[in-house]
Amino acid sequence: MKRTATAVWNGSGKDGSGNLTTQSTTLNKTQYSYKSRFEEGVGTNPEELVAAAHSGCFAMKLSFVLQAAGFTADSLEVTSTVTLDDGAITSSDLVLKAKIPGISQEKFLESAEDAKANCPISKLLNTHITLQASLV
Repeated sequence: MKRTATAVWNGSGKDGSGNLTTQSTTLNKTQYSYKSRFEEGVGTNPEELVAAAHSGCFAMKLSFVLQAAGFTADSLEVTSTVTLDDGAITSSDLVLKAKIPGISQEKFLESAEDAKANCPISKLLNTHITLQASLV
């Protein structure tokens, strides 16, 4: 399986602007700029997209890990905070709030750690990854 995305950038780094389009067109000429990346401007940015990818990948991987162990989550809410520092992504901090009927705390934490270590985006990121997991 292969997926594509296209970025178009016009102008200088600080004063230019660009747009992103994904193969599915979920992002379709979605604006990004210096201000949306480093300030609070309108539009998305690469780090926000990495955070979305990590959250989504982790949640789906965890659902598969749980299924293999005989559990089905009522809900998995995952927030990833990606930190960009001195030109590098230095961490992705995952916060998981899960509602999983019948699972023990021990099995829950074991499953969450498995998903953290083995989701494809975790494997892709060459950075420190933390996880705070709680059953709600």
